[in-house]
Amino acid sequence: MSELKTVGLFIVTALAEIVGCYLPYLWLREGKTIWLLVPGALSLAAFAWLLSLHPTAAGRVYAAYGGVYIFMAIVWLWAVDGVRPTVWDLVGSAVALVGMAIIMFAPRAT
Repeated sequence: MSELKTVGLFIVTALAEIVGCYLPYLWLREGKTIWLLVPGALSLAAFAWLLSLHPTAAGRVYAAYGGVYIFMAIVWLWAVDGVRPTVWDLVGSAVALVGMAIIMFAPRAT
């Protein structure tokens, strides 16, 4: 799988997980309708399925995915919550993305 496809898949996966967690949050914390749990559960199911599409060991995928999740959570903070990330948010996200790249794209002997 090419690097661009891998990163794109991780981004879609992170979005599915964030939406799957955000919708129950809206019900629990914001008093929104309980029916948000249905698309939330579907989004979390999509998240699990998307993680399974990577052609490498599950543990490596989970470890690397964490870096992209951190980045996407900061994007969500800005885009949905309306909170501008600090320099430290951005630096932390960059470090997490570098970690993801090292884990996923380092040369390996097979």
